[in-house]
Amino acid sequence: MNAIEELKKYDLHCHLDGSLSEAVIRKLASGAGVDIPAGEKLMDLLQVQPDCKSLKEYLEKFDLPLSCLADRDSFRMAVSQLLGDGAKENVVYMEIRFAPLLSVREGLTCREIIEGALDGLREGREKYGVGGNLILCGMRHMSAEKNVELVETAREYLGRGVAAVDLAGDEAAFPVKTQAEMFRKAKRLGMPFTIHAGECGSAQSVWDAIELGADRIGHGIAVRKDKNLKALCAQRRIPLEMCPTSNLQTKAVDSLKDYPILEFMEAGIPVTVNTDNRTVSGTTITKELELLKEYFHITNSDMEQLMKNAAEAAFD
Repeated sequence: MNAIEELKKYDLHCHLDGSLSEAVIRKLASGAGVDIPAGEKLMDLLQVQPDCKSLKEYLEKFDLPLSCLADRDSFRMAVSQLLGDGAKENVVYMEIRFAPLLSVREGLTCREIIEGALDGLREGREKYGVGGNLILCGMRHMSAEKNVELVETAREYLGRGVAAVDLAGDEAAFPVKTQAEMFRKAKRLGMPFTIHAGECGSAQSVWDAIELGADRIGHGIAVRKDKNLKALCAQRRIPLEMCPTSNLQTKAVDSLKDYPILEFMEAGIPVTVNTDNRTVSGTTITKELELLKEYFHITNSDMEQLMKNAAEAAFD
């Protein structure tokens, strides 16, 4: 336990709207005029249940947090407090991702949202000493035109706290190739990107993401289904942003015995361990490492290697 607590940790795959604490939700809801229930009923709305059946069901837990992120200052507060939560478990660097286009409305522009989050990054560094960057997500269900515009806007902030773009959402319903133009634009602009892929059982989704030029793969569980793909990820040193607790909850795997983290590590793939959604999944980096140590008996050296992988894969 002491080794896990003292380990300097990295969290490269952490969604802002899925990681707002109950206290932050209550503060933001008050300012946004959102009615929320008292006591444990709030956590029922925020945290996924043990009988969650799919990624689609998991994503329903984002509705309330998104409604509370209603202005520039709410993004500042949310990002700053998330870095503070990381500091409590010795996280030294965090990449916080979210989809600005989900919060754009009358009186709140995409740039104001991004700049509010950047205010939070600066505040969090000063208050808690945690480094961080933003990853801005396009959404699979949105038009290609909107996601291309997001890339163009994100590029304005590259090197100023925005480090990359991503594609998130219902992978099974919206294949990555339908958003190919988003990533062609990112490559033309020199914008780094990761892509959620292989979370819903499709190895082809990962192949497509790599073909489009992804620097990292979000989740990547389905890599295990294709030995050639696994070999390619090892050969090219393509980092996988694995999120054990979330992957169990979304049924990316049926049980821990099916979780391929050791298989990937032994194959030479640079695996990283992440939270995905701290509140929705009820987890922290510490809990993820405890889970891996208990079930897979990973060593202190293994944990240090996982964090070294993350440090090397970071968009910093």
